[in-house]
Amino acid sequence: MKIKVFASGSGGNCLLLSDRDTHILIDAGISTRRLQQSLRAAGLDIRDIGGVLITHEHSDHVSGLKTLLRKAGLPVYAPHTVAARLCGFLPEAADFVRVIRTGEAFSLGGLRVRAFHTPHDTDESVGYRVEGRGIFALATDMGHVTDEVLEGLSGADAVLIESNHDLDMLCNGPYPVRLKRRILSERGHLSNADCARLAEELVRKGTRTVILGHLSRENNRPELALRETESLIGAGTARLLCAPVFGCLEIDTEEDAVCSR
Repeated sequence: MKIKVFASGSGGNCLLLSDRDTHILIDAGISTRRLQQSLRAAGLDIRDIGGVLITHEHSDHVSGLKTLLRKAGLPVYAPHTVAARLCGFLPEAADFVRVIRTGEAFSLGGLRVRAFHTPHDTDESVGYRVEGRGIFALATDMGHVTDEVLEGLSGADAVLIESNHDLDMLCNGPYPVRLKRRILSERGHLSNADCARLAEELVRKGTRTVILGHLSRENNRPELALRETESLIGAGTARLLCAPVFGCLEIDTEEDAVCSR
C-alpha cells in the first residue's frame, strides 16, 4: 500500500492511496491542475482514480471537486449528510455521489473502506480506515478524540492524524477571540499536545508510521508538532513525519520507505 499526501492544511487537503491496481483519493481540496501534476509525477492519470472519499464539505477539502468531476466524472463517496451538502452547493455532483453508511465497510476496487465520525463544527464529518495489503487510517478536523475515532484508527500500520496548533501560539496569536474559541472547542481542532497523546496510544497498539497533518500555518510549526509527539512516543519507536502544505510526502507501508519533496 502506497500513500502520497499532496496537501494537508487549511489551504487544501488531498491524499492518494494506491494498492495494486486500485487508486483512490481522500478529499479533493486542491486544484485539478495541481492534482494532475501530482498524479503525473506518480505515473498516473486522473482516469486511473477509482473514487474520491470526502471527509466533510468544508472548502479546504472539496474546493477542487467541481472541476474534477467535470474532467473525469469520478464516483464520490460520502456519508448521508455530507453527500447532501455536496449536492446542495454542487448540483452536478448528484450523478456521481455514492452515499455510504458510517461504520459499515464497503469495497472500492481491491480495498475495504470504512468511515467513522469525527467531532467537528459541521453537521457531519468523518475519518476513513482503508484496508488492503496494509491498513491506513486518517482522522483530521476534530476537536477531541472519541472512542469511535480511536477504534477507527487503532491497529492501522500508518495513520494521518491532526496536529493543528501549538496552544501558546494560538492563544497569544492574532486570531480574534471568537475564532480561537472555535478552534479550541470540542468540535474544533486538535492541538499538538492532543495529537501527541493520541499518537502515543496508537503506537502502543501497533502503528508504525504516524503522519502529523492539518498543521496551521499561523499557529504551528512542523518542528513544534514533531517535538511534542516524539516526547511522548519516544525517538525511534515509530516513523514520525509531517504532511506538507505543498509538495508531496510518499509512504510505502510494506517497505516502510519514505521520501518527501
